[in-house]
Amino acid sequence: MRTEDITVGVLSLHSSKETKAILNAAEEMGCDTEWLREENTTVTTEDGELNLYPDVDVIANRLLLSSDEHPMEGAGLALTLNKAAPMLNEPTPAMTALHKFATAAALADAGISIPDAVLALSTEQLNKERGRFGDRAVYKTAIGTHGGGTWMVELDEPVNAQVGERHAFLQEFLEHDDTRHHDLRVYVVGGQIIGAMNRYAPEGEWRTNVALGGEVEDMTEDLPAEVREMALDSVEAVGLDYAGVDIVQGEDGYYVLEVNPTAGFRGLFKACGISPAPYIAQRAIEKAGGSVDDAEVERLSDRLDDSQPTAMPRKPTSTMPENVTIGYIEEVVVSGTRGHKTVLAKSDTGATRTSIDAELAAEIGTGPILDIVKIKSGSVKSGRSRPVVDLVVGIGGTQHTVTASVEDRSHMDYPLLLGRDILKHYQVNVNRRADDEYESDTEEEEQTLE
Repeated sequence: MRTEDITVGVLSLHSSKETKAILNAAEEMGCDTEWLREENTTVTTEDGELNLYPDVDVIANRLLLSSDEHPMEGAGLALTLNKAAPMLNEPTPAMTALHKFATAAALADAGISIPDAVLALSTEQLNKERGRFGDRAVYKTAIGTHGGGTWMVELDEPVNAQVGERHAFLQEFLEHDDTRHHDLRVYVVGGQIIGAMNRYAPEGEWRTNVALGGEVEDMTEDLPAEVREMALDSVEAVGLDYAGVDIVQGEDGYYVLEVNPTAGFRGLFKACGISPAPYIAQRAIEKAGGSVDDAEVERLSDRLDDSQPTAMPRKPTSTMPENVTIGYIEEVVVSGTRGHKTVLAKSDTGATRTSIDAELAAEIGTGPILDIVKIKSGSVKSGRSRPVVDLVVGIGGTQHTVTASVEDRSHMDYPLLLGRDILKHYQVNVNRRADDEYESDTEEEEQTLE
């Protein structure tokens, strides 16, 4: 098939630089493009035939299932569309990569070195095994992204087998550099290493995610042969067309931490000036039966074109449905590393950040302090400093992972205050109260200094 006759689709229900860059690269290569989104995508069955609108010849799967509260909805969508057109990062391998322990199982089966870890379905069994890791370990939800759902825990205290509704596991913490924690991100497309970088954790942090402020360093030309082979084998073991492979060096060699099918491009481009987008577009075109000259791909890889693509569908003119309504006082479930608890929370649209009582935070195990932020209030002109931690808040079956501030709320009526980081997803009905009592809390409205 001629390249100019091919339509490349990108399945992505969110807006990101990566999605835009892939669409723009494919268009630069002479293809038609379609951005498969809520506004324009329809699937029908008629007379026993499956039809996809808009019609595409190949699909690059960029669904961010790891940040989806209900990932099986997206997985089912990808499985459906894959019956209508060939797909890069097919649904089954993408779902394997979505679940961190399923990824570990696939890598172990292929003989690839991974850190020791334990997943148990009961809290009792998980804590029976925690002694094998020494004094501390990495504690992860099986599904998570951008460093969310990941904690460093001291093992003198028990942990919970689930955080919210998601299974969690313990993993050996590997450290080679005593000065500053770092790992390697290697980006692979179609059995080829496109670029690689060291990712350094920001000060006071052990996680290296660029989304958390980690710094980067180009390693594309300096990768040890062992690491190159490990990265390529890992993507093949999981069955993906493209992925970012996270590798860490321990005292006795290298280990694969994760294989990310929707790894971002920005950190890599900043480190080495190479964009994976045209390589993904080339892979899609080849899967549809076309071809692209390697020199053209290399030419396009020196930019990260995240301008609005022509394939961006128009937003519907009809009125969008209103957000779900919650009460001024709402019953919620808060979850941490040691368990969860149902509590009453107060909604405060004047607060930027959700805050939790220090005693409750300790009881459920909210993990290590991530930062110290300055809070201002009406009665304290100079502001107050408070620690912030990762917190999972469940409201009516929907979970939100936020960075919450910790404070002494023992003198207040409610141990949890819902800020705009959660309330932005809802309408607040001030007349609806889960406690059905008169609100006597005269708490000051607070706002984090930006």
